[in-house]
Amino acid sequence: MEYVRIGCVCLVGLVFAVTAVSKLRDFQGFARSLPALVTVPGRAVRPLAAVVVALEALVPILVAVPAATPYGLALAGGLLVAFTAAIAIALRRGQRAPCRCFGASAAPLGARHLVRNSLLIAAASLAVLLPGGSPVLAGTSMALGAGLIGTILIVSFDDIVDLFARNT
Repeated sequence: MEYVRIGCVCLVGLVFAVTAVSKLRDFQGFARSLPALVTVPGRAVRPLAAVVVALEALVPILVAVPAATPYGLALAGGLLVAFTAAIAIALRRGQRAPCRCFGASAAPLGARHLVRNSLLIAAASLAVLLPGGSPVLAGTSMALGAGLIGTILIVSFDDIVDLFARNT
């Protein structure tokens, strides 16, 4: 189970690294997208965007340090729960704004984003709950590779869902 934990930690850390970098690349676009998700006064949009990006950037740093990994996973879980709640509320209000989770995107918010976030919450929770051990290099390498592949799938989730939705 140590390798499942390592894979989940890698997945969560890499996904948050990608989200932070993509939001920094188009910070203005990300900030402009926030009012469609949460009710926020105009003057608070940029500070809120900066806090979100800073916290997202902190996750991969924390999970990379063994003593801080549980804190990074807890932060990731908390952020994911908040993001999921914001998306659910926006969807209930009828908002179909594009998801800016991984930078510029035309994909409107939808149930797929709730599913994606739920998968990430599960990965962060699993990583916290599984016991640590004494992994060997070969197993660790495989777990890191699995975490990287999982990251690619999560980052590409909208495209994958669209691909299969067109063919059914």
